[in-house]
Amino acid sequence: MKIEILGTGCAKCSALEAAAKQAVAKIGGFHSVEKVEDLQKIMDYGVINTPGLVVDGEVKSTGKLLSVDEIVAIL
Repeated sequence: MKIEILGTGCAKCSALEAAAKQAVAKIGGFHSVEKVEDLQKIMDYGVINTPGLVVDGEVKSTGKLLSVDEIVAIL
């Protein structure tokens, strides 16, 4: 599973990245968590409000900081 965090480096973006890594550790398995800061790539997903959470190319959340448990439920 490929998990991408979309954001330009704001505090919420960094917190979502940390929460996603904790969620991946909680569910186990081999999943990649990648931070995407390139504005063009973020816009290609149609995301206007960051942070954004993308799982396997599908946007799952935008504009809010999800908890670890919310991310686990999405995964």
